[in-house]
Amino acid sequence: MAKVTRQVVPAWRFILVILLLACLASLLIWRVLSLQVLDTERGHEFLRGQGDARTVRTEHIPAYRGVISDRNGEPLAISTPVASIWINPKHIISESDRWAELAGVLGMSRQKLKEKIIQNSRRGFVYLRRHLSPQLADEILALRIKGVNVQREYKRYYPAGEVASHIVGFTNIDDQGQEGMELAFESWLKGESGSKRVLKDLHGNVFRDIGQGVSASSGKDLMLSIDMRLQYLAYRELKAAMKRVEAKSGSVVMLDSQTGEVLAMVNQPSFNPNNRRALKPAHMRNRAMTDMFEPGSTVKPLTVVAALESGRYQPNTVINTSPGYIRVGKKTLVDPVNYGSIDVTSILTKSSQVGTSKIALDLDEQSVWEVFSRFGLGVSTGSSFPGESAGLLPGRPNWRPIERVNFAFGYGLTVTPLQLAQAYSVFASGGVLRPATLLRQEQVEKGEQIISEKVAGQLVDMLKTVTGEDGTAKRARVASYSVAGKTGTVHKVSDKGGYADNRYMAVFAGLAPASEPRIVTVVMIDEPNLDKYHGGESAAPVFSRVVTDALRILDVTPDKALPVNRLVNGKPVKGRRKSA
Repeated sequence: MAKVTRQVVPAWRFILVILLLACLASLLIWRVLSLQVLDTERGHEFLRGQGDARTVRTEHIPAYRGVISDRNGEPLAISTPVASIWINPKHIISESDRWAELAGVLGMSRQKLKEKIIQNSRRGFVYLRRHLSPQLADEILALRIKGVNVQREYKRYYPAGEVASHIVGFTNIDDQGQEGMELAFESWLKGESGSKRVLKDLHGNVFRDIGQGVSASSGKDLMLSIDMRLQYLAYRELKAAMKRVEAKSGSVVMLDSQTGEVLAMVNQPSFNPNNRRALKPAHMRNRAMTDMFEPGSTVKPLTVVAALESGRYQPNTVINTSPGYIRVGKKTLVDPVNYGSIDVTSILTKSSQVGTSKIALDLDEQSVWEVFSRFGLGVSTGSSFPGESAGLLPGRPNWRPIERVNFAFGYGLTVTPLQLAQAYSVFASGGVLRPATLLRQEQVEKGEQIISEKVAGQLVDMLKTVTGEDGTAKRARVASYSVAGKTGTVHKVSDKGGYADNRYMAVFAGLAPASEPRIVTVVMIDEPNLDKYHGGESAAPVFSRVVTDALRILDVTPDKALPVNRLVNGKPVKGRRKSA
């Protein structure tokens, strides 16, 4: 047998292998330590950052917008949770076999979805649908289509719809105030958004929250001064009147005479902020605060204030208006009939142009302007409403006679319905002017005494005669309540210059009950048909209907029983209703 010889491995070689294996193990341990424990240049922090960049995302938490309510807490603007679906076209483009499925749930055609994906193929974020119900959004997410994501949001809803739209305004699709009180108090209502960190899979789906982040802070609530009971009432009556007299537009403003709070403010035409598909910009204007007009005879009481303050006139001072017209410069001003010798009170009762002109020409040329200025004409009411007009109160160093006369009975200056209501609230509050406000007041502002309480009381008594048997506003009367007010029938400016002969603005401004005024209401009807274009025919009946129900709603005690006009077989018949 051949002898088997053993080959002896040198010891150094064995040791070398052991050392090499030990080095490899040490290098492996070192690498693991450097990646997982030690903070080297490309260590665990680097790797964690790289991992987080691929899986960790910061998600926006929308803030709940504050609720807008009326003075009794009835909500006018609230936020409801919704969801918006967005896609990453770079991811979803590989899911073309599921486009039809996604389009079906979204309620859109596959072709339209395809076009949107292809056109935005280089972008990483594209909205598919905004403001869906959370249930539908969850149904879409349940499809688990790569690149389809959801964004949680809030959508504004307006329970009162078009009835309060001009005051409340609305927000845009991103819940930012665009008009009305939504815009005026944007910073108060919007709140502060929050954020949270989440883990997402390779399809962009969230599978775990990894941190609390920053909590969203809800916006503050806003309580308006309006009373929705009165708002609905005014809206209903104005809308009916617009159809009845075929007017172009109209406004109603109601103020609390003792606080300056706006209890109701409506306009026609209006708009529904919950449905903006057919929205017309002209319908969005809050005409009661933005549209200016020449007030006409409704400011004659302010001219009479200047007369009483001069000391040369009293309510019973007699003025001869014969022969029923007066020549001022090249213009002849005419009364409907020759009233002859009448007192200052009757000048308001009859709305005599001749009598007003004689008073204006007898007064200092700046005195009437100064009274108009004190009553807040030509300046903002202080409501802070976006886009509110200040009106126009022109001042001149020297007035021509015709300018003095026109100014005294309401031409050559402009006001808004709210300004006119604020001016009449001075009579109702005993001579105190307070800023008009759309916010509920916890504490009544003191205001400024701009005329004496005596003069204010005299004007109220004089204006009561306007709704009497001999006045121009018999249709403004309210059963069981005394009413003081003034009509205005204003020629509108012609497009060709001068005044149009067939375009009018009918106005009535009044307060009730006259014995202890609670509310001041102004009605403005723009371009009623020519059969009922006078303020006493178009505006006064609206005042009567609105104020009748408003005083009942506010539980105001009747001060007397007054004759009222009733319709029997379509004809007015005088009657008397008993006090409630």
